[in-house]
Amino acid sequence: MTETVTSKLNDVNIAAVSGLVQAIEADSDKAKTTWAAHVTWKGAFESEATVRSFSPSPSDEPAGLGGGDTAPNPVEQLLGALGNCLAVGYAANATAAGIELKDVRVDLKGDLDLHVFLGLAEGHAGFESITATVTVDSDAPREQLETLHANVLKSSPVGHTIGSAVPVDIVLA
Repeated sequence: MTETVTSKLNDVNIAAVSGLVQAIEADSDKAKTTWAAHVTWKGAFESEATVRSFSPSPSDEPAGLGGGDTAPNPVEQLLGALGNCLAVGYAANATAAGIELKDVRVDLKGDLDLHVFLGLAEGHAGFESITATVTVDSDAPREQLETLHANVLKSSPVGHTIGSAVPVDIVLA
């Protein structure tokens, strides 16, 4: 009897992920990574972020906030970053658990009061709350999907970053 080894599930390169896990298990310092972005102001409320060698990602404010509405604004991008991180988490954790995914959708919304941003009040300028609704299409039993969901929540770097008090040091050069 011949055993078939699957190299991909959910379009995830299992060998690459396994190699990374093995490398980190052999040398835990390999788990410590640094990520970076460079943002350039383009005028008015437009800017663009360059990450690694990718094309710049534009940012602008909606017309109602004085922008040109040419791109998502930073808070929308933050919601997108959380949704993208969750989608990666579902793909990674489902693949590790042997769960085939047909589709994953994450719908996010956040409540933000503009008083502080506009200088009309003191206090917290960020989101008051964020809600993400995840829809997973899979033939896996509901119990497996609930375990998958819990594992994603336990391991989301962006979810943990925005859900915790993370030190942010912003210096003027």
